[in-house]
Amino acid sequence: MKIQHPPSNPSRRQLLTGSAVALAATGMAGLSKTALAQAAASVVPAAAKPLPAYVAWKDPAAMIIHTSSTLETKRSAFGTSVITPAEQLYIRNNLPAPDASIVADRDAWEVQIDGVKNPRLLNLKQLKGMGLETTAMVLQCSGNGRGLFPTKASGTAWAVGAAGCVVWSGVPVRDLVAALGGVTDGMVYMTGTGGEKIPEGLDPKSVMVERSVPLKAMGDALLAWEMNGAPIPLAHGGPLRLIVPGYAGVNNVKYIKRLAFTQEQTEAAIQKTGYRLSPPGQKGDPSQPAVWEMAAKSWINSPAPDSGAVPAGHTLIKGIAFGGMQAVKSVEVSIDGGASWLAAKFVGPDLGRYAWRQFVVSVQLAPGNYTIASRATDALGTIQAELSLENTGGYNNASWRDHALKISVI
Repeated sequence: MKIQHPPSNPSRRQLLTGSAVALAATGMAGLSKTALAQAAASVVPAAAKPLPAYVAWKDPAAMIIHTSSTLETKRSAFGTSVITPAEQLYIRNNLPAPDASIVADRDAWEVQIDGVKNPRLLNLKQLKGMGLETTAMVLQCSGNGRGLFPTKASGTAWAVGAAGCVVWSGVPVRDLVAALGGVTDGMVYMTGTGGEKIPEGLDPKSVMVERSVPLKAMGDALLAWEMNGAPIPLAHGGPLRLIVPGYAGVNNVKYIKRLAFTQEQTEAAIQKTGYRLSPPGQKGDPSQPAVWEMAAKSWINSPAPDSGAVPAGHTLIKGIAFGGMQAVKSVEVSIDGGASWLAAKFVGPDLGRYAWRQFVVSVQLAPGNYTIASRATDALGTIQAELSLENTGGYNNASWRDHALKISVI
């Protein structure tokens, strides 16, 4: 039995997401070109590169090291226990992490709250007394799956490992806002500003991490200080991170130093021209949709081509699925490239609307070549897209066909 993976048809693809961040024409732009060149090369196995010093605590056997600021979780490292351990969670930083001194006294970290009726500068110790909520959610880089698009997009060629399922604890933004008198009338966006150090001589707006999301995102958002039951590591945004469940990773601003409710989206380049849904070959601009909400998505973790040939007979196909803004309701698996589908079974606990679920399906495989795929359906009945239209930045690839795997059975 030999199943051919049907060729992609770019003309059928529709634009879903936007361009890469446009850095100013400065030395920072040169760094971006270097990173792109590195991404264009074949991925060097983790063992061939040491972990960067700021993430030396991570498990090197679980990581693919693209650059010092882009580390991907290996497909084989995801396991079947829902939560992604911190030492295996991917890294994607738009700017270098701040000095480690900011986590020496975590409770002293301050965040300015604006666009509310009683603006205030609050430290972390004060925030801890204003409310508490815990949320499990998928944290996924906007470019996860970029390397699977049929045509090459700019940026790190992530496969599936720029994602994880993480538990966050912090104060609900809605409670914080209520304590400060509510949002000022006429505000449309929630805007978070990161606390990374801006290189001297640059226009801050050209490189700063400042993202605006629709005001409705406030409902489930957190100002979080804990990740997977421990203080958030510096590499993942500690001591304080804005968490926006259901939204792509870039909107979950690390080292948050200002949370503002605004009438307009920020003028920062990372929002104005970066992370926009721009057609292939075009630069991002404010007229194009921003990379915000995630869509239903799933992929296979095992068996995979890098594990070698699969023995014929009884085989467990395992993977993960999530619904983006909705809970995931069901998953199907195909062993013939999407010609037919089998219902998969969820494994492990349901941790809520924004978390992912592991799934498994048992099949009998005769010797041959197979194309295995999965597709998720969310709680509203929306089925994972077969195709995701390519875009300049290679963002939001949720295509089940692009994520399909070819395996050999002997």
